[in-house]
Amino acid sequence: MTSQTTVEKAPRDPQDSAPVPVKGLRGHPWLTLFSVAIGVMMVALDGTIVAIANPAIQKDLGASLADVQWITNGYLLALAVALITAGKLGDRFGHRQTFLIGIAGFAAASAAIGLSDSIVLVIAFRVLQGLFGALLMPAALGLLRATFPAEKLNMAIGIWGMVIGASTAGGPILGGVLVEHVSWQSVFFINVPVGILAVVLGLVILKDHRAENAPKSFDILGILLLSGAMFSLIWPLIKAGEWGWGSAGTLGWLAGAVVLFGLFAFWESKVDEPLVPLAMFRSLPLSAGVVLMVLMAFAFMGGLFFVTFFLQGVQEMSPVDSGLRLLPLTGMMIVSSPLAGALITKFGPRVPLVGGMVCTAAAMFGMTTLSEGTGTFAMSLWFALLGLGLAPVMVGATEVIVGNAPMELSGVAGGLQQAAMQVGGALGTAVLGAVMSAKVSAEFAANWKDAGIPVPADPRLEQAAEFGTVPGELAQAPGMTPDLVTKIGDVIHDTFMSGMGLAFMVAGIVAVVAALVAVLTKRGENAEAGAGAAHI
Repeated sequence: MTSQTTVEKAPRDPQDSAPVPVKGLRGHPWLTLFSVAIGVMMVALDGTIVAIANPAIQKDLGASLADVQWITNGYLLALAVALITAGKLGDRFGHRQTFLIGIAGFAAASAAIGLSDSIVLVIAFRVLQGLFGALLMPAALGLLRATFPAEKLNMAIGIWGMVIGASTAGGPILGGVLVEHVSWQSVFFINVPVGILAVVLGLVILKDHRAENAPKSFDILGILLLSGAMFSLIWPLIKAGEWGWGSAGTLGWLAGAVVLFGLFAFWESKVDEPLVPLAMFRSLPLSAGVVLMVLMAFAFMGGLFFVTFFLQGVQEMSPVDSGLRLLPLTGMMIVSSPLAGALITKFGPRVPLVGGMVCTAAAMFGMTTLSEGTGTFAMSLWFALLGLGLAPVMVGATEVIVGNAPMELSGVAGGLQQAAMQVGGALGTAVLGAVMSAKVSAEFAANWKDAGIPVPADPRLEQAAEFGTVPGELAQAPGMTPDLVTKIGDVIHDTFMSGMGLAFMVAGIVAVVAALVAVLTKRGENAEAGAGAAHI
């Protein structure tokens, strides 16, 4: 693979970015965009396609709520921890090689998940899948930035963001079709042919570009500190429902995370070639863009986790029907992403980003009104509003973060941007999952008593309330009557809806905070540095 690579050093200053004519397929900007989009689509799709498969995986493998959360969180956490390091690898050895290795490994890990017969193996290979996914995401941004001239870069990033947004939103639909008509394993097997196609296109089309000031060494201690800090943050959030928020275990892990993050920041200020140069965060717009991505993903990914259980559990829809109910979200993101890119290119990112998060907050607050009897129109309204709000954030925050970073740190900036999104998604799933568990634990017994059910509450039914699903075997239990099954089902659904409503309320508040953060963003000052290595 390395022997076929043509290395082209990208210019360091805007005035050095004169277009260089491209002949043939290799290095052509639009073909490069198409090639990396295939790989990025595969990773973004996996961020949400598994949400539809979660109920089937939980039933088939007998997983608990915490296990199901780790199917998502293991993947997101691996991405989050490894993305910045992967960006550094791309800056050091070339984004083309990093991208291709990531594609091949991601497809192989996907196949391994499909062949797994236990929840432990599924989670383990999801973590491996996330590590390979981390290699290709920042490499894709690095390739785009070095390939497109400055005046076309925002458009390219807009299309790139559209692919991520559409893939993220389209995951539940494709997942529903595959789960219902094939199997949950097919959700992962589908990555194999897509990965092969992406590798072939990459070998033929992609051309390597490296900045003259690319890093020559690796911050091993920084990698270890950041990885430890991230794990110490996410792990207690996952376990808080079991341990208790005020328990010594939860508080101890969170305190450890604070210490490790502090040590990481201290070490980064001392090492010659840090994993994350702290000077990057002197740019207020870049810092605001990172925080915005975390908060946006917190609200979106955390909320989406419960929507699938609401549709399949409370409203008793099939996987395909539940995916189709999310079509307004998908369609709105596909339509509004290129429009958002055009608005951001013309007017700058601030107003679209603020408006996007306001729409997202309104959608989250609106979804607190969902109930067992909510019709298709009302659901479609809130899902469409959510898609309208997310599109400009997906596109604009990318431009803010990458555009405000110097060319030699384009891979790190791309990794930082994606890491922020994955951290936010992991935090959203973990925190809102903990909120749900706490709410269910607080209300289930009282709801059971108020329903006048003459038998003691079964802890297994309380766990079912966390998913909103009435166990199919309940009707065959000794002493069960149709009336009693209906009452128990109502308790499970009512308790779930109460927990989901609180989770959406928290997500809406987070989205409001994100809108305030978006006020601090502006167009990238360094977007032109190093852009334009090729002529369109």
